[in-house]
Amino acid sequence: MTDKPRIALLERGMLSDAPPELASLYDALLAQRGVVPNMFKTVAHTPALAMGFAALLKPLLSDGYLPGWYKELIATRVSVLLGSQYAIAAHSLSARQKGASEEQIAAASLNFEEGSFTEAQKIGFRCAERIHHSAAEVDEAFFAILKQAFTDQEIIELVATACAFQFFPRFVDALRIPMTPPPAATR
Repeated sequence: MTDKPRIALLERGMLSDAPPELASLYDALLAQRGVVPNMFKTVAHTPALAMGFAALLKPLLSDGYLPGWYKELIATRVSVLLGSQYAIAAHSLSARQKGASEEQIAAASLNFEEGSFTEAQKIGFRCAERIHHSAAEVDEAFFAILKQAFTDQEIIELVATACAFQFFPRFVDALRIPMTPPPAATR
């Protein structure tokens, strides 16, 4: 996104008046990702919201009942459907850092049906696309397919990821948050 951000990015050194938890969040993001995402540098203007975003995203995208790399690819796919370059780049990088192959990242962005995914993983991508169009598309017939492929816990993580990434790319794009530069080690 080439537009000027609508809200200034808060760098680590600008947090002197912020709650100490916010500085700790910046430090944790830098240690974990090699960079503090610009989304957090923007939402840091509202510290409680920044902490809430982090509290949601950590368990949502970490290894859980589904692997973190797969949930990052679900987020990538939804970001593609929304046309959010920021979110595509961010989640592709995170998927790579969590173990997704370059082929899987490309397939999630272009055509997951031809990618090296299991049938269950493809069903998960189909679920994310249905949610993107309308939650009503996860009808009883499709939900029965989900139940054959995933446990209840996996379905919850899958649906939560697909739904959350209807929000985050829209938030980033509405505020014209510039893409986060990649960490120095991956340049």
